[in-house]
Amino acid sequence: MGRARDANKTSQRVVNVGGLNEPGLAERLLSSTRTIAVVGYSDKLHRPVSSVSAYLRSQGYRVIPVNPRLRGREVDGERSYDRLADIPKDIEVDLVDVFRRGEFLDEVVDDAIQAGMRAIWFQLDLGNVAAAERAERAGLKVVWDRCTAVEHRRMKAAPA
Repeated sequence: MGRARDANKTSQRVVNVGGLNEPGLAERLLSSTRTIAVVGYSDKLHRPVSSVSAYLRSQGYRVIPVNPRLRGREVDGERSYDRLADIPKDIEVDLVDVFRRGEFLDEVVDDAIQAGMRAIWFQLDLGNVAAAERAERAGLKVVWDRCTAVEHRRMKAAPA
């Protein structure tokens, strides 16, 4: 059973379907983005979402926390929201950065579509590539199975 699960995980990681991970997309998104809604945001410092969000803020991005467990309170200087659709329209979100397990990704994609988001970035090892493909078919730009902080560091280190 473990091997089948590992094989399935491997097949999900090698994704170049349609525009998923199209060459240069990650760099274009990171270069043009100013505001990032982080779905699965946590105020627990030991979680990867916390260090990635802190890094993104340190690089000048505005990070909007999205997690119903935060109950709308202010976190790291920003009000949190239960869902993407709850973010006021006067806040222009350029990119959705997703830190949720695979079984929750369909719901996240539905929320992103309903909220009119233009781009969605799925962090590492989430599973459920079908949700990412559905987001792409709905017209969103999609980055799959990559870390925003790692890609931003790589972009900064690349010769101009």
